[in-house]
Amino acid sequence: MTLAPFAHRLQTPFSVNPLFGRVQEEADYDAYIRQLIRFTLLTSPGERVFRPAFGAGVRRLVFAPISDATAMLARTMVYQALSRWLAPVIELDQVTLEARTETLLITVSYRVIAHGEQRYLNEEVRLP
Repeated sequence: MTLAPFAHRLQTPFSVNPLFGRVQEEADYDAYIRQLIRFTLLTSPGERVFRPAFGAGVRRLVFAPISDATAMLARTMVYQALSRWLAPVIELDQVTLEARTETLLITVSYRVIAHGEQRYLNEEVRLP
């Protein structure tokens, strides 16, 4: 199951426009896509009530040893989650992960389907 193409681009953090009394929307489409990728990376399956399978679950590796094997497992989890949940808005090119002391550096290379431009996102996930 994938998310339908998004009609409304909710801004993060969530807020209401005081002039119109409506939910504030993100004006920058690229910033909105980056938010979606971050949400997918940092959400664990089971965290969302109506979408219990949503998320990459990278943080559930909190007790795993930081190693190349952990990075490969996390890479697979990230690639599968982004391919499954964000396929209507991005086309994944490459996902790389680098294990560092107490952190994983995730680099996502993707193409925004709406306008065909190549983008990159670097996200550092701290594993306490």
